[in-house]
Amino acid sequence: MSEPTEDLDRLEAFTYLTVPERGVYLAIMRLFTASLMTDLSAQQVGEDLGLPLDTAVNRLNQLVSWGNLLPSSHTVRVKSIEEYQRARSRFQLSPLGERVQRQADEVLASADAAREISRELLGLISADLGRLVERLEEPGGIGAGGARETIATVFAQFWQFRDSVRDFYAYLGQVLSRYDLDSAEYLGFKDLLLDYVESITEEIVLLTPRIERHLERIWPRLPALLELLERGSLAGAAADLGVALQRSRGHDLADWVALRSWFSDVDGRRSEVTQLRDATMRALQSLLANAKRMIRSSGQGASRRRELLRLAAWLDAAGDDTAADLYTSAFGLYPARHLGLAADPQVVVPATASWWAAPAVDVPVSLRDRGVRAARGRTAGIADRSAQQRTLIEQAADAHRLRVAAAAELLSAAPDLGAVRLSAPAMELLLELMARALGAGDPLLGNAVTVVLDLGLRCELISKPRHVLTVGSAGGNFTADDLGITITRLESADA
Repeated sequence: MSEPTEDLDRLEAFTYLTVPERGVYLAIMRLFTASLMTDLSAQQVGEDLGLPLDTAVNRLNQLVSWGNLLPSSHTVRVKSIEEYQRARSRFQLSPLGERVQRQADEVLASADAAREISRELLGLISADLGRLVERLEEPGGIGAGGARETIATVFAQFWQFRDSVRDFYAYLGQVLSRYDLDSAEYLGFKDLLLDYVESITEEIVLLTPRIERHLERIWPRLPALLELLERGSLAGAAADLGVALQRSRGHDLADWVALRSWFSDVDGRRSEVTQLRDATMRALQSLLANAKRMIRSSGQGASRRRELLRLAAWLDAAGDDTAADLYTSAFGLYPARHLGLAADPQVVVPATASWWAAPAVDVPVSLRDRGVRAARGRTAGIADRSAQQRTLIEQAADAHRLRVAAAAELLSAAPDLGAVRLSAPAMELLLELMARALGAGDPLLGNAVTVVLDLGLRCELISKPRHVLTVGSAGGNFTADDLGITITRLESADA
């Protein structure tokens, strides 16, 4: 679907960033954005930047044609012809030009470095949405001032968090796509990905269900809340004047839809949280590909990127004769040699045809690599892997028997977990059940429950304030504060 022509015309405001004289245009625009409502003449711009007056006038008029500047309508009082010459042809910044220049400065100021994700904001977003829900459900509801304050805080935090996530993963994808990482760089990025990214993903997965529940409770009250935000805003006055108004974040339904779609799958569209998990998986795959490349490079296949860049620099600085010698020495490309292979008799190639454009002739591998026509070796047989398959099946069966025994041990110790000493497999299974229950819900809300069908177990975590549970095992003790663990057998398993 094509955009309206008038909307596409606004993109001309970015033209000054791409022309050869963009350095001069940037300096001019920074003069106008240095303070609010700046009003400058061509004479002032020329003196500040050391430009001839005619050049300054041409540059300013060009910025006016692109929509970055506007002719100033301010009245200027002068006392002499000289002051009039200095004050005429005054210009001021347009709203579009100010926004474009601000974005350009942000791009130029941002280095090619990893931007830290403000993950603390996610907890603040969840807490503020929870307070908003409580105040909306109170008798009498929430006041307009309190609603604006809370919503402004929520959306400011959300937009900053969202932008930091996108910037970080864009940088991460750029780095992991490189194939010239050495061992030190690889280890650094491995620690960054496995530790930092994993902690961020875990926190997002932990807090996303809470934010989803808050938004589900807000959604039925959202029309009344948006109507409340309209009171005392500029929307009514702007509509009367016929002026387009860009509302604050959170004052439009589209902002709430964007917030909800970031955390939840809506109308068949995958949420940003789901895409974040996929991006993390792709980053892990890229990291694994780099690891495989480094392992191969220790043998016979090595990345030559740095050597090729060095060679390119030598070729760029060398003359024609020296460059030809360098190229021949580096790649061993000499004049073509006749191998005595007959071309396709069905294809007629004139003697005047260039070998560059002529059809290629298939050269056997033995002739291409070893210079002989006879094939070597024999066809390898299919390897018999039945022994490995049996070993894997036995290992899987042993692991399952250990899990079944651990499940039986947990069921027998379930009435009083603190009074028994569990085996290492039973403690490992207990920690697995607790992790799955915490991922499924919150003990405070009573929905931290998980089931394991193949073992016939049901585990529920219950909030118990001022209760300390210590479970001993052969591998050490585990202590849980304010938490109770209930392990029961599934009814279907009993049947």
